[in-house]
Formats: sequence, C-alpha cells, structure tokens
Amino acid sequence: MGTITLKRWDAANDLRDEDDIVAYLAAIGEENDPALMLAALNDVARARNMSKLAEAAGLTRQGLYKALADGGNPSFATVAKVAAALGFRLALVPGRSG
Repeated sequence: MGTITLKRWDAANDLRDEDDIVAYLAAIGEENDPALMLAALNDVARARNMSKLAEAAGLTRQGLYKALADGGNPSFATVAKVAAALGFRLALVPGRSG
C-alpha cells in the first residue's frame, strides 16, 4: 500500500478574484460567528497581499497579522479599517428570528 501525503488546505489559495472573495465573505457572514469572520478576513488579506492591505488600512504588516491571527482580538475600528481597505463596508442587517 502506498503512502498518502496530505497537504493542508488554505482558503487564501482559492480566492482568485473579487467574485470569489465576495461569495466567501457573504457565506461566512451568514454564520454570525466573529471568530470565523476574523479567520475569513485573514484568508482574504493573505489572498490580496497582506503588506499592501496593511498600508491601505493604515496599519503595520505585523499589526495586521496580529489583529487577524487566530485568537486575535482586534478593535471594531481595526476591523472597519480592514474592511474598507478591502473595498467593503460594515453593515448591520436584521438577523434570523426564532
């Protein structure tokens, strides 16, 4: 029997264009899970070029990595800056009832 080699899947590698990114963030947003959204923003930031995004958001590259890292706890202002630098705006929408 041969050896099977597995490679860790990275969402950032599959976010090839704006349509992919929009669909990915929309799907993640449906989950209403802040930690999952933070992970998705990290994926999108890596897909887009973390250094350029940090500059556009007015953050250092290291600061952006830290804010979006697993277990990171960025301020709302930081998340809003990152969203804006990605070309998105934050909005509150009615949630599911029941």
